[in-house]
Amino acid sequence: MITTGVVIMNKAELKNFDKADETRPFEGKGHADIVSVGGRTVAHGYFEPGWRWSENVKPIAQTELCMISHLGYALTGRMRVTMQDGTEVEITAGDIVAIPPGHDAEVVGDETVEFLDFGEIDEWAVRK
Repeated sequence: MITTGVVIMNKAELKNFDKADETRPFEGKGHADIVSVGGRTVAHGYFEPGWRWSENVKPIAQTELCMISHLGYALTGRMRVTMQDGTEVEITAGDIVAIPPGHDAEVVGDETVEFLDFGEIDEWAVRK
């Protein structure tokens, strides 16, 4: 049998963020709990008031903008995402969003943003 990098699962796999595989702290104002399940990485991010990607993750990523794509669901709070071309979108609790690479983001208001991220985040906020 020839395989082409496809993960074949024949049993259910269960994880819980209460027992995350790892925690990735930001440079202040939050962190992301990470689990790997079904061959995918999923993050539960906590972005505290005043958090901004360009201040709290850029020193870790070492790129001018966030170059990771995100596919996620906002549980709480409000976050503004500014794309490289200047367009903006504001995410609020209950929103599902796809964000392409090339953006900055910031918490809006005084409520912590909780965000479930199913995007391409294997290397997101990983210290090198």
